[in-house]
Amino acid sequence: MPLRTFALGLLAAAVSLASASAQDAKPKADAKKAKPAPSPVTAPIRDDPALPRVLLIGDSISMGYTLPVRELLKGKANVHRIPANGGPTLNGLKNLKAWLGTGKWDVIHFNFGIHDMKFMEPGKQQVPPDTYEKNLRDIVKRLQATNAKLIWATTTPIPDGELNPSRTFDKVPTYNAIATRIMTETGVTLNDLNAHITPHLAKLQNPKDVHFNKEGSEFLAKAVAAKIEAQLVKK
Repeated sequence: MPLRTFALGLLAAAVSLASASAQDAKPKADAKKAKPAPSPVTAPIRDDPALPRVLLIGDSISMGYTLPVRELLKGKANVHRIPANGGPTLNGLKNLKAWLGTGKWDVIHFNFGIHDMKFMEPGKQQVPPDTYEKNLRDIVKRLQATNAKLIWATTTPIPDGELNPSRTFDKVPTYNAIATRIMTETGVTLNDLNAHITPHLAKLQNPKDVHFNKEGSEFLAKAVAAKIEAQLVKK
């Protein structure tokens, strides 16, 4: 083979390889560029040092009312929340130290329940009532060690019948009764969100769902903000 022809062949192969590498690299660059921004619900906030610090702990129901609570308490408190769905009490015990961090909290508003009472498969609950009580007592003890003022939110209603997505739960009143007894014994302030929203479920709760529409989350937020504000000590 002539030397010139051989050299041209090598050049063409190099150009082809470079083009393929560039095409392979492009989707990765595009994917990196398309990474979604963090949700404002779970994103950290910057404290105003002149205001008290509030922490919201809870599942997706609390995620729904986080932003409206923050807006209602604007200029009155730094309203933080845990950076995720709180899940069941098992998750709370595992992550509580990280959620609390090292800063001082003035008020902590918290709830666990819906994920505890969920059946993971027929006959197998995520956290049965007796374990729920034990876990919740441990969580309260650890929260009281922060010297923050504590507010417990009762678990909101779960619709009867088929749910979307399909899930089954134990009875909300069973778990709320356990939690209410613990909070009464330990002196934790109660925020009965269940009783607050129950008369308005037809209008405020999504059909066949444990979650609430925008108006429902705002309705809950007003009750949450009012309870927190009542516990705030002006600096």
